[in-house]
Amino acid sequence: ACVCEKNKRVTDCRVDGSGRCLCQAIGSGAIVDCSTLTSKCLLMKAEVMGSKSGRREKPKDAFEDTDGLYDPECENTGAFKAKQCNGTTCWCVNTAGVRRTDKHDADLKCSELVRTMWIIIEMKHAERNAPLNAESLKKFFMDTITSRYQLNSRYITNVLYENPYITIDLKQNASQKSAGDVDIADVAYYFEKDVKGQSIFHNNAGINVSIDNEPVKLEKTVVYYVDEIAPEFSMKSLTPGVIAVIVVVLVAIVAAIVVLVLTRRRKGKYVKAEVKEMNEMHRGLNA
Repeated sequence: ACVCEKNKRVTDCRVDGSGRCLCQAIGSGAIVDCSTLTSKCLLMKAEVMGSKSGRREKPKDAFEDTDGLYDPECENTGAFKAKQCNGTTCWCVNTAGVRRTDKHDADLKCSELVRTMWIIIEMKHAERNAPLNAESLKKFFMDTITSRYQLNSRYITNVLYENPYITIDLKQNASQKSAGDVDIADVAYYFEKDVKGQSIFHNNAGINVSIDNEPVKLEKTVVYYVDEIAPEFSMKSLTPGVIAVIVVVLVAIVAAIVVLVLTRRRKGKYVKAEVKEMNEMHRGLNA
């Protein structure tokens, strides 16, 4: 038996002939190599199975992100299948398992698994008296991501600090990624769980963000995905803000048309009244 340091969502761990710790992923039974990160697809599947069985304790304020967590279909390699379904509702995903189309019926065709080539992790730290040192902050996150998640530093293209926002750019297209490289989608998933206090690592410690020996509290983390092929969302998927603007414009156009019609009607009535009065005057004169 052995301990899978990089994934606590496993069972039946054993050491193979070369000394590696191999385990079965909960929910799928897929064999995972504990010397590297487990794929996001297998981790999500294990999380769903864990929440169904009631083994995981949920914080009292927790609520479900229905579009974020689902029970995914994974390839034997651990990659997401391009088409994902929940009952009779299906959608296409990218290599990060994030929905990139509207939801359709089971006849939906997803011809390929589109690669997520750029992941933007945006964090906001708590209010502080003075801003952090940008160079120290960059070094902390570069060192953490390369050592903790085994990501080659060439895939970390930017660590930007704009008080109070911290933005990390991970870029890795299909041609850049070699067989031994961890995937940026898996790194982002591990990282997001760590900063939210839901670490996947066996020791469950998470990340203590400390810049120049001073603890930093992160208040909000958002992850954005950029794919090699643009997503295929329809009007229905536009944000409420955009829809509101479109509705306001349409209302304005309709209001303008109504005013125009009423004005024309008033002008029409006035002209008819004028003609009627002239006819009456003519009849009076003739009499």
